[in-house]
Amino acid sequence: MKMWSGRFRQPLDPAFDQWQRSFGFDRRLLHYEVAASSAHARALKNAGVLSSDELIGILQGLEQIEKKAAEPGSFLDEPHAEDVHHFVEKQLVSLIGETGYKLHSGRSRNEQIATDLRLYVRDAIDELRQQIGELGTVLCDRAEQFSDAAMPAYTHLQKAEPVLVAHWLLAYAEMFLRDAGRLADCRKRVNICPLGSGAVAGATLPLDRELMAEALSFDAPSANSIDATSDRDFAVEFVNTLSLLAIHLSRWAEEMILFSSQEYAFLDLPESYSTGSSAMPQKKNPDLLELVRGKCGRIAGNATALTIMLKGLPLAYNKDLQETQQPVFESADICSQMLPLVTAWMKTVEFNTGKMLRSAQSGFTGAWAAATYLVQRGVPSRLAHEGVGRAVQMCIDRGCELHDLPLADLQSLSPAFDRDFYKSLQLPSVLAMHDVLGGTASARVRQAVKGARERAESLCKEVHAHA
Repeated sequence: MKMWSGRFRQPLDPAFDQWQRSFGFDRRLLHYEVAASSAHARALKNAGVLSSDELIGILQGLEQIEKKAAEPGSFLDEPHAEDVHHFVEKQLVSLIGETGYKLHSGRSRNEQIATDLRLYVRDAIDELRQQIGELGTVLCDRAEQFSDAAMPAYTHLQKAEPVLVAHWLLAYAEMFLRDAGRLADCRKRVNICPLGSGAVAGATLPLDRELMAEALSFDAPSANSIDATSDRDFAVEFVNTLSLLAIHLSRWAEEMILFSSQEYAFLDLPESYSTGSSAMPQKKNPDLLELVRGKCGRIAGNATALTIMLKGLPLAYNKDLQETQQPVFESADICSQMLPLVTAWMKTVEFNTGKMLRSAQSGFTGAWAAATYLVQRGVPSRLAHEGVGRAVQMCIDRGCELHDLPLADLQSLSPAFDRDFYKSLQLPSVLAMHDVLGGTASARVRQAVKGARERAESLCKEVHAHA
């Protein structure tokens, strides 16, 4: 029996009937459907619709359904279920008889799917934030491991200045911790309970909405029944947040691909996360990194798809909203699969700190430090910049570095140069010059590692508190 068939005389076209079903993908919401249905059943009991015995029977039936769904087998291969709501009702009636039909009293599938999807997104956020916390902790571990190692930093993909390897790794930790913060902010808007909103105008029975919201650990019931049944802002916000997380992962992957190339050779690809070529025996390809970079497009596409689906919908529920589920599921799945692999990759990768160091000390990476040397001796900044620029050009003509120029040549450019200039170009001096909050001086980076670790560990504890 369909949940709406009483008004119809003709059966659905068979092809359309199969095409319009959503059980093939929304059955993954069964756990949340059971939880929401249990809360609704208790509200029906309090409203006098169900007797105590009927409530017990329904709750026990729902529990059996969830247990069967968790067991191996074909329980969920139901060819006649329209959606997860229809499936649960059919199974409940088969277990406890027609009392199962009472469960739908005073409610609509419009509020059910809105509730189930919010519960799913809430759990997905908690899982992803936990995974981000673990990735952040590993980045801090590696930063501590290479606390004194240096490398070149780049702007415009050209060598800029030397930085500590730890400082570079912490840049990614900051990106991912921001993503965790955005997910936490999204969770606040997700955690509102639509139960009791009915189809559009509110429940037709005196249901205790606050009690249902509390039973499902929502912060509060939704404020407007029309909005509650048609709102998918939370889905758009969630997937957009994941698209930014994916962009950060893609940027990380791109840089690791570059730095693993023979031209850079800053790192050695872990063999357990790489593959070879079917034609060229020498190849070791960065497959994990390339797939991370590629999957970013899937998530960004899902964010766009959700936005377009919603842009022209009149209030309230429309069948179009059925199509919002799969982009949410796929985006969450991709991120939850990627993050542990990225974390494992970061634990395993080996950095060639010797090559990084040599690169950090070549290519005029101390040029700004040289200009600062002049500024500290009273030379106006713009003139100091010009003088060091001319010194760099002199080096290019001679095929040498700044520290190779004789003092007399330097003083021909500016009399402020003195013998202590050469010490200011040494790597420890260049790094120490950036002694500001957020800079790459050793003490500042040690402080930053500690702060990032505390935030990552606090994130994991916060997620456990929600569980």
